[in-house]
Amino acid sequence: MKKIVMKFGGTSVGTGENIRRVADVVSQYAKDECKVAVVVSALAGVTNSLFEIACKAKKSEKHIETFTNELRQKHAEAISTAISSKQIQEEVSQITEENIAELEKVLTGICYVGELTPKSKDYVVSFGERLSAPIVWGAIKDHEIETQWFTGKDAGIVTDSNFGDADPLMNFTTHLIRERVAPLLEKGVVPVVTGFIAANQDGVVTTVGRGGSDYTATILGVALHVDEVWIWTDVDGIMTTDPKLVADARMLPQLSYQEAAEMAIFGAKAMHPRALGPVIKEEIPVRIRNVFNPTNEGTLITKESKAGTFEVVKAVAMIKDVAMLNVNGAGMVGAPGSYAKVFDVLGKNKINVMMISTAVSEANISMVIKRSLLGRAMSTLEIALLERGGIVSEVTAEDDVAVVAVMGANMKGTLGIASKIFAVVANAGINIRMIAQGSSELNISFVVKEKDGAAVVEAVHKEFNLDKI
Repeated sequence: MKKIVMKFGGTSVGTGENIRRVADVVSQYAKDECKVAVVVSALAGVTNSLFEIACKAKKSEKHIETFTNELRQKHAEAISTAISSKQIQEEVSQITEENIAELEKVLTGICYVGELTPKSKDYVVSFGERLSAPIVWGAIKDHEIETQWFTGKDAGIVTDSNFGDADPLMNFTTHLIRERVAPLLEKGVVPVVTGFIAANQDGVVTTVGRGGSDYTATILGVALHVDEVWIWTDVDGIMTTDPKLVADARMLPQLSYQEAAEMAIFGAKAMHPRALGPVIKEEIPVRIRNVFNPTNEGTLITKESKAGTFEVVKAVAMIKDVAMLNVNGAGMVGAPGSYAKVFDVLGKNKINVMMISTAVSEANISMVIKRSLLGRAMSTLEIALLERGGIVSEVTAEDDVAVVAVMGANMKGTLGIASKIFAVVANAGINIRMIAQGSSELNISFVVKEKDGAAVVEAVHKEFNLDKI
């Protein structure tokens, strides 16, 4: 009998109607001789609103009651639409009320203390999934399917104490999930697990980062030895590019883990970048599917691309909201550790570098960072490195740029791909500001002005016939 972990994102459980659809999908497979475990995100928009109220609560309690009343109403509407049985409705409503009452106490406590720590922020945002999972559980139960719901903590997902972006302790987690969840799955019970939420070894609630429900699903998949992990979303699969940029974008039927990881990192919205980590070692396939179009098989992600697929370039993506940071200095030439000093300053100030390019002269480093971090990056580098009269003489930036990434496993070892890409960009009359390619040769990334980004994506998509895939 096939074992599947199904993860449903915020849009999939965005309304009571959508939750009913989720329950229909789960019950269909559960009744069709499949063993199904379910992972759910918070209702659409709830996690963001929990972040916002946590920040407001630190300053004042005047927004707390209004917020919790709105949250109560939103989930009450979802319960009444998703679940037809009055008895199950009452059961879920009681769980919802208990959770909202607890949330209200936590927010009031933050207000009295006047401090919002990473630990307390994780606890607040955990309520999104703690409110959605019982509704999904109730809707599945409404289909006369035996089911049980868990928080990630109760299911046995244990992490380090890096609140807000915790890493799972896989050996311990696998042992606990097999002890707590696996026996239910074997009996045909459908476990419903909150995505995103876990706990450290002391039992304190942690979260595995924004969008981490995908990560939870693959962790669960590995621990339960499932045949596949299905990520249900609102698109048919991973696309050749963003359909908003190119109307001829196509769904990719199959990708390798490496290709999918590259696409996730470069903005493919269907999957969280860290989610593939657990399944790669165990070679568990992952499938991206559309809950609003369940007859579509979606994109299958496996160890190797499907034999007989010869597309050299498979996708092209654009990342906006970035900035290019340039560090120059003759003092860097031949000075061991000069680059390390630059990255050390950025790292200590929590500034992640997304892309790097350097000249062999060693006199210049160009980096791409989030645009929102540009001011902090420039000021910290100037204070730390310019004022010493040392290795760096100038720090400049461009905040009107975008990164274009061209990807495909068959690019590796194929001659002339880079020249073909850059010829396309040149023929469009667009200047490239920065280029980077890793030794994996799975992608070539380059920086252009943001106003030119969409035109570049469309031109590359057309040149490599991605509309024919």
